[in-house]
Amino acid sequence: MTLYLVTFLVMGLAILGMAVGVMAGRKPIAGSCGGMNKLGVECHAGCDKPCPKRLARQQAEEQ
Repeated sequence: MTLYLVTFLVMGLAILGMAVGVMAGRKPIAGSCGGMNKLGVECHAGCDKPCPKRLARQQAEEQ
């Protein structure tokens, strides 16, 4: 039972720490652009808001 309480306490503190970080105005966790590209696999699905690097590359390909 003690293990469950300690685990719950640690998880609660982690969640509380993340919430305080968000309330303090820190930038939220975000994915990086080109994750599959680094593996050499091009994603053709596209995204709603491409990162500046991908947007520049797309514009260069169109020209």
